[in-house]
Amino acid sequence: MNCKYFGECGACKVYEGGYEHQLALKLELNQERFLPFYSGDISAFESPRTHYRSRSEFKIWHDGDTLHYAMNHIDKKGVVFIDECPQVSRSISALMPKLLKAIKERDIGFKLFGVDFLSSNSGEIAVSLLYHRALDGVWKELASEIAAELEIYIIGRSRGQKVVIGQDRVTEILNVDGEEFRFNYIENSFTQPNSQVNEQMITWALKNLLDADTDLLELYCGAGNFTIPFAKKFRKVLATEISKSSINAAKSNMGLNGVHNIEFVRMGVEEFVQALDGVREFNRMKEIDLKLYNINTIFVDPPRSGMDEDTCRFAARYENIIYISCNPETLARDLAILCQTHIVCDMALFDQFPYTHHAEMGVKLTRKGL
Repeated sequence: MNCKYFGECGACKVYEGGYEHQLALKLELNQERFLPFYSGDISAFESPRTHYRSRSEFKIWHDGDTLHYAMNHIDKKGVVFIDECPQVSRSISALMPKLLKAIKERDIGFKLFGVDFLSSNSGEIAVSLLYHRALDGVWKELASEIAAELEIYIIGRSRGQKVVIGQDRVTEILNVDGEEFRFNYIENSFTQPNSQVNEQMITWALKNLLDADTDLLELYCGAGNFTIPFAKKFRKVLATEISKSSINAAKSNMGLNGVHNIEFVRMGVEEFVQALDGVREFNRMKEIDLKLYNINTIFVDPPRSGMDEDTCRFAARYENIIYISCNPETLARDLAILCQTHIVCDMALFDQFPYTHHAEMGVKLTRKGL
């Protein structure tokens, strides 16, 4: 099956009808889902209708000597060839046919099984070419020609091998509440795929953070997507993340934005709680004096699995909780615990992934009795 309008043709979308209809259905579903915790209106933040994905992954399908971009069909039966993709950013969309043509012309498609694209709002693009074979000097020379011709960065990957042509990152500029923030996005690491909705998420969260002469704790901080804009609201920010590469990117992004009041700690939640409570000492925390922090707000942006019960109980120690969730089901599970001590003051739905069943949610909670 060939698809010129991936996301609109019915081969991959979940909802019928136009954009407004699918968003209304998501909102209705989640309004009902969270009724036990919140009876107010859930604010809905829309996505651009097309060209909203700055990060995309495609299979490469070999049909004789012909190469196709492809994705699994939504019903898991076979693949869909992607001739055009109006969901990816305009710069990726324009690059896709040119890249495939250049790969064919230089004959470096042998054992190529995937292509990942990462773009910025300015049109900067890093392309990861994924192979089931070792990459030699000839490959690097030909790939370098493509990179120069198309003005892109190329990262060749095979088992145990990474060959970088140019650089392995792009620099994104986010406009949040009239202020610009710069982020280095590294290929093969997590970034928010829908930059305009990401800007709306950060703006919403900032508006729900009270200006106060206190400090902020953040769990699952990633590369500092929320942390760095939040830093202007607090005296100090203490942010934890278990991924070493994400912590390194977060520190780089802090410098990129001239921010100096954040301490990033590479530590899982369980270990961090032990350090906070004085149960154990960690070398990773030896430069941080926890007694100097006055934290009354915690921000969490966990993976799709949400937070476990112990982490929810830990978050409930703080007066204010801002929770960003990429999985409404696990969010509802966690709210059943958090709402034993806190009330939901505000909720939002961010349409990060139009035409799918996925929705990003934002929740503000404050301790009961405040």
